[in-house]
Amino acid sequence: MSFDWSVITENWPLLLQGAALTIALAVATMALAIPFGLLLAFMRMSPLAPVRSLATAFVEFFRTTPVMLQVYWVFYVLPVLVDFRVDAFSAGLLALTCNVSSFNSETFRSGINSIRAGQRNAGLALGMSEAQVMGLVILPQATQRVLPALASTWVSLFKDTSLVSVIAVAELSYVGLQLRSQTFRVLEVLTAMAVLYWLMGYPQAKLADWVHRKFKVSE
Repeated sequence: MSFDWSVITENWPLLLQGAALTIALAVATMALAIPFGLLLAFMRMSPLAPVRSLATAFVEFFRTTPVMLQVYWVFYVLPVLVDFRVDAFSAGLLALTCNVSSFNSETFRSGINSIRAGQRNAGLALGMSEAQVMGLVILPQATQRVLPALASTWVSLFKDTSLVSVIAVAELSYVGLQLRSQTFRVLEVLTAMAVLYWLMGYPQAKLADWVHRKFKVSE
C-alpha cells in the first residue's frame, strides 16, 4: 500500500477553514444554548401547567430523538411546514441549539433543585422577592454546581458538530469527506481529520476534567 500525504499538505488551508467553522459553530451553539436552556428550566418549574407542558414536550423531543434527524428536520421539513427558510449553517446552528438547550435545561433544573429550600425561605424572610432570591442566592450556587455537567456537554457538542455535514455545512467533517471523495485518498484524509479533531478536542477534554475537579460539590 502506498501513501500520498501531498493531498494533506496541499489542502491544509481547506481543512483549517473547516476546523475554524467547527469551532465557530460549537461556540455559537453553546452561547445560545446556555440562556435558552436556563429559560426552559424556569418554564419546567413554572406554576402554570400549560407552560410546564410546553417546555417538557420540547425538552423530551430533542433529548430523545437523534441529532442528525433534528438537523434534517430543521433544514428540510421546517421550511415546508412554516415557510421558514434559512441557509445550511443557520439550520445546523438552530438544530444543535435546540438539542443542547434541552440537555442544559435539565442540568440547570437539577442544579436549582439541589439548593436547599431553607435558603429560599431565609431570603424571603429577609424581605427579598422571589426574583431576587433566585438571582442572588440560588442561581450563583446552582451555576457553580452545574459547571462540570456543562463542560461535559460542551465536549459532546464539539463532536456533534460533525453531524451538520449532512446538510453541506462546510465544517471539518464535510471538507474532509469532500476531499476524500475527490482524491480517493481515504487513509490520508481520515487520518488528518482525526488528528485535527484530537488537537482541538483533547485540550477541551482535559479542561472539562479540571472543571470537574475544581467545582465538584461534596455533600
